[in-house]
Amino acid sequence: MSTTIGKTEMRQIHNDVTRPRGRPPIRSDEDTRRLIIEAAGQEFQANGYAATGMNEVAQRAGISTKTLYRLIPTKAELFANVVSDRIGRFILAIDEKVLDPLDLPAALERILIAYATLALDPEPIAINRLVIGESDRFPEIAATFYEAAIVPTSRAIESWLRRQCERGQLRLEDPEVAAGMLRGMMVMEPQRAVMLGQRAAPDAEEIARRAKFAAHLFLNGGRA
Repeated sequence: MSTTIGKTEMRQIHNDVTRPRGRPPIRSDEDTRRLIIEAAGQEFQANGYAATGMNEVAQRAGISTKTLYRLIPTKAELFANVVSDRIGRFILAIDEKVLDPLDLPAALERILIAYATLALDPEPIAINRLVIGESDRFPEIAATFYEAAIVPTSRAIESWLRRQCERGQLRLEDPEVAAGMLRGMMVMEPQRAVMLGQRAAPDAEEIARRAKFAAHLFLNGGRA
């Protein structure tokens, strides 16, 4: 029987010898925080604010309660992190570097699509229901939702409108009011229908059509 070892066997022996032993690499706090936020969002959607417990969030995230309390020590902070996480994605989607290469209608459509994708997603719809249903008992969640969700999205859209006014692309008496009108025109009707269970959330194609129409109406008006 031959004792010659081929290249494949040699590589396998080398891998076996050099493969790290012991525990797997420790997950970073940032990665763990991401798991916690995802788990907390699922718990809030499934059980509401009052019935969501820190132990259940830790269990769903696959971590110890000690780790959870070290990274995010209160349920109020958990809720704020869940809300801020989604808003952060929206802010990134309409960053200046993303929008500036686009012409005016295309940039506005991009903003409206990003906003509707955020506002009409099942998770934010569930959070909206939660806030409306439990804010009498927990007024702090209404304040958190307003400060962490409504204010930043409004300011982001208003900021873009102001930049276009400064560049001479738009002429608006009040960009803040205009931003609110844009938000309402884009999502109010479908969001209300979804929250009342009268229709399914719009898909990406419907959102894109609505954004194109809303952008055209905003930029050009309805006058013949």
